[in-house]
Parts: sequence; structure tokens; C-alpha cells
Amino acid sequence: MTVLGAFAPGTGYLFAGRRALGAVVLIVWIGALGAITWYFGRDVDTALDLAFDPTLLKIVAGGLGVLLVVWGSITLTSHLLVRPRRRSRTHTVVGYVTLAAVLLVGAAPVLRVAQYVLVTADTVETIFADDVESATIPTEATEEDPWAGQDRVNVLLLGGDGGEGRTGVRTDTVILVSIDTKSGKTIMFSLPRNMMNAQFPDDSPLHDLYPDGYQTGLGDPGYDMLNAIYGQVPVLHPGVLGKSDNEGADAVKLAVSGSLGIPVDYYLLVNLAGFRAVVDAIGGITVNINEPVAINGNTDAGIPPTDYLQPGPDQHLDGFKALWYARGRYGSDDYARMERQRCAIDALIEAADPVTMLKRYVELLKAGQDIVYTDIPRRLGSAFVQLLLRVKDAKVRSVVFKTSDKFFSGDPDFDYMHDLVQNAIYPPKKVGGKGREQRPEAENPKDACAYQPADGASVSASD
Repeated sequence: MTVLGAFAPGTGYLFAGRRALGAVVLIVWIGALGAITWYFGRDVDTALDLAFDPTLLKIVAGGLGVLLVVWGSITLTSHLLVRPRRRSRTHTVVGYVTLAAVLLVGAAPVLRVAQYVLVTADTVETIFADDVESATIPTEATEEDPWAGQDRVNVLLLGGDGGEGRTGVRTDTVILVSIDTKSGKTIMFSLPRNMMNAQFPDDSPLHDLYPDGYQTGLGDPGYDMLNAIYGQVPVLHPGVLGKSDNEGADAVKLAVSGSLGIPVDYYLLVNLAGFRAVVDAIGGITVNINEPVAINGNTDAGIPPTDYLQPGPDQHLDGFKALWYARGRYGSDDYARMERQRCAIDALIEAADPVTMLKRYVELLKAGQDIVYTDIPRRLGSAFVQLLLRVKDAKVRSVVFKTSDKFFSGDPDFDYMHDLVQNAIYPPKKVGGKGREQRPEAENPKDACAYQPADGASVSASD
């Protein structure tokens, strides 16, 4: 009866003859379960809306604490009422041991849920803002139409490489992710970090400053690359973008928008050093490695790597190895690194299954608090989660701007880039084998990430 009274509160009171009290408690318990089931059973949006409301989440956590105290009191008093008045000492000990076990078993999931709720509230408050000042595209989303009539939402993924001896943060990873808001079909546009003359939209104040493309005139080509815009624009032109929560990120959004010829709605900046924490939190990623990837090392300074990631299929990497897989540069060019970064993103998508996310929920959110920055407004959080669930089940394709007869990062042909982007998003169709010329289409990153080892591909640190 103690066990039954714990999981069906009120039954212990009924058994002990406290019928009125038992009936009230049991009815309230059944009613509460029914209300919760109805509220969250309507659709996923209800739970997601709750997840992005920190105030309501804290109220829920407090309510769970009160519920736990009330439940524990009911379970304890039920046990005291139903046990025999005359009993042996052994009976008393066994009874209390059973009571303690029941309380622990019942309280554990409630405490875990309360922990999840509080961590979620803290993470949402840390990463997402109530009102984000956007210097590029005003957000006119409503609850009924979160994408404000947009067919696609474009999110800029930035990998920041801040550290000792570096001038601010350099965004060495620049990938624009264009997502179909209905189907979740996604195209990733990877831009080289060393791209020169980045363009700004005509209506941007940065276009007035750099009408011929981004060139600082500081004498160091490193300051004129795409990856320097994040750190240099706020230093050279503070306040030029007006109200902005992150001038560097907004400047890169404008540079990518002008260079690719499509709007950039939001950005998501991940500190590359913290990428390691995210991978560890999710339990690692699995990738194919086709050629040795250096760990540490500096080609320019003549410093050799300390080790290599060796080629092989289905290699499970922890955070440390995944970080070097994504950023290893020694003996490799930027384009090979860009390709590995796309494979790492694809591997993250694969690894983010619901069971793994639930098991590592707290670790993942705590890692995210320290390394993720974004201008995605909190009120769009629920809509983004729904969209990302569709992305996981949809096709993800990729366009990489790498050196060819039509593209050179030192002097890009931006008309060609605009055409390639439009072709990737809206591929022209042939009619009977004739008609418009077919330009290169977006590739499936899974093809580039397949296991295709080079002959004898194995390198040691001593080599």
C-alpha cells in the first residue's frame, strides 16, 4: 500500500479509512496528469514554446519542487497510516527502507526534469536575446508565420578563432546555410577565409566606405581577407552600422550577403576551441578520413605536427580530434579544410539523434552557453527547432567556392558567384536536352565525405 500510495496518491488514505481526503487527493492527482497530458499532447510547438520562455520555465521548476514536497508528504503519511499499529522491529525497519526506496525512485526523475528545466532557462537567457538589434534585415515574423512569408531562411555559420597574439576574433569558418522553410532542404555555401574584395549591399553604409569591395589599405593583406572583417570593421568604423549587438557579426553578414547576392537573416558564431566541448558533449562524431590530417604544426613557421589523424572509414572522433579534423592546416590548403568542416557539420547532424541529445542534454547546453553567440531572436527559437528537425530528414547539399578557372579568392568574379548561388537554389531545367545552359549544381556533402583513401596514405609525426 505504501508503493501504491506513492504512485497513485490518495489510495493509501482510502485504504486507511480516510475516504474524503483520499478521494480528493486521488481526483486532484488524476486531474493534474490529465491536464498535463492534454496540454503537451496537442502538438510539439507547445513544448517548444515553453522551452524558449525562461520565466515560465523557472515557474515550472518551482512548481516541480512544491509538487515533490507535497508528494513526499502524502507518501510518508500514507505509510504511517497503513502500517499495522502492532508490529515487530523488523517490520518497522523494512517499512522505512521500502519508503526510502520509493521516495528515491519517485523523486529522481522529477529532480532530473527540474535540472533540465533550469539549465534550459539559463541557456536560453544566455544565448538568445529578447530583442536583437539587426543591422541587416528587420524581423517581421509572427506566431502564425514565423518566417514572415520567406521561402528560405539564411543562417550564417561562423567559426571564430580567437586566442593569444590574435587581433580579436578571426572568422576562419564562413558557411551560409540556406534552408527551405517548408521542406527543410538545405544548401551550404562555403566561402574561403582568404577571399579578398568582399562586397557589401548597395544600401549598406559599408558599401559607401568600400564601394569597390573590402580593402582596408593598412598594408597587410591579412587585414583585407574575409576572415578579418569581424575584428577590423568595429575597430576601423565603430558605430557605422547603427544599433548593433555585434558589429563584427553584422559586418560579416553584410559582406556575405553582398558577395553571394542573397540576404543573410541571422548568424550563429561558435568559438572553434569550444567546438571541442560540443563534440564531447554529444558523444563524438563519426567521419571518414581520406588523407592524413595534422594535429598542431605550423607550415609558415616550419613547426612540424605532433601527430596525425590517420586515414580510415567510420572513425569516431572525440572533441580534441574532431577539432583538428575540422581545422588542421599543416600540409593542407584552405579548400581541403573547408571540405572537412562541411563533413564535420554533416557528422554533427547525424550524431544529433533524440536519444543522444536527451542523455547528454545538460552537458550539451552547458557547453553551448560558453561558445555559441547568435542574433536569432528568442521568439523564433521554437520555429527554428522545428525547422532543424526537418533539416535532419531532408537533403543537405553544398557549394564550395574554391580555386578554378572561374573563381580565384584573390580576385573573385562576384557575378559568377551570384549566378552559381541562384543556380544552386533554383536549378535551371533542360527541356528535351536543350535550353538554358546548366551551370555546376550543388553537390551532396556525403559524396565528398565518403571514404576514398589515397594509395599508401599514412603519415607519422616524424615524417
